[in-house]
Amino acid sequence: MASADTIKAPISKELNEFEDYFKTTIQSDIPLLSVIINYILRKKGKQMRPMFVFLAAKMNGGFNETTYMAASSIELLHTATLVHDDVVDESYERRGSFSINALWKNKLAVLVGDYILAKGLLINIDNQNYQFLQLISRSVKDMSEGEILQMRKSRKLDIDHDTYFEIIRKKTASLIATSLAIGAASVTTDQDVIERMFEIGIYAGIAFQIKDDIFDYQAKGILGKPTGNDIKEKKITLPLLYVLGKADEKEKRRILHEVKKKHKNTAKVQELVNLVVERGGLEYATAQMNHYRDQAISKLLEFPENDARNALVELVNYVTTRRK
Repeated sequence: MASADTIKAPISKELNEFEDYFKTTIQSDIPLLSVIINYILRKKGKQMRPMFVFLAAKMNGGFNETTYMAASSIELLHTATLVHDDVVDESYERRGSFSINALWKNKLAVLVGDYILAKGLLINIDNQNYQFLQLISRSVKDMSEGEILQMRKSRKLDIDHDTYFEIIRKKTASLIATSLAIGAASVTTDQDVIERMFEIGIYAGIAFQIKDDIFDYQAKGILGKPTGNDIKEKKITLPLLYVLGKADEKEKRRILHEVKKKHKNTAKVQELVNLVVERGGLEYATAQMNHYRDQAISKLLEFPENDARNALVELVNYVTTRRK
């Protein structure tokens, strides 16, 4: 498995410069908002989506000022969705620290998320990047639809394979797909290339989300236990969906009854986790994840070879081999 430094090598200079560019883009003159923004910046993640943007741009011909705008738009959208997701999920922790809603309550968190989203849209309006605006707006629509569909299915527990893949395609994969498409669009007007990059991102994004779903059923550390958070939140993801598909009607009703309780009982959650592991749910999910990863890589290999393309292949591989 390639290291993060190897993946970043073709774009290391651009990623370093992007940090300052992004900080300038997101700032506000309102003191309280500035405090919250600075808190968010201190807790930033791996910058995976800007990496997708930059590598897609480099792979398809170059890099320019518009590419920084594209990456900023994507990172602003991603940041806004994380703030809003924590409100929707009533989550008080993000990346090992307090979430925005935990520290400043829901009303302010929603407004901060709205502000960040608006900043991302305004960058493109101010610079007349209307194709970027179209790509990002489509992603916002898809993510909202995916979240709403998941909420509805969590209430009724009537999810099937097709619905599961529709949810993760919209909720997670659409943003990674948009990252690749907008990176390509920053350096080329070839719509075929832009759409091909979007398709690659859909495959990679589906693999990314399945990996997240697998994590929920895996032990953390040497003595750690699986979190089972998806079960606690009544989310039926691919590992459990596989087991439900193999169960007879009586057992299926029993499993769904347990999930419906939205358990806080750790022992009951662990029982369901163990069942998924014993019945091959993780193996099935892993096979599906690898299938979508391979689809993404196969499509990438249709492009001419260069350092950025090779790094992007490794980044797609990393999506399925990461440990958190």
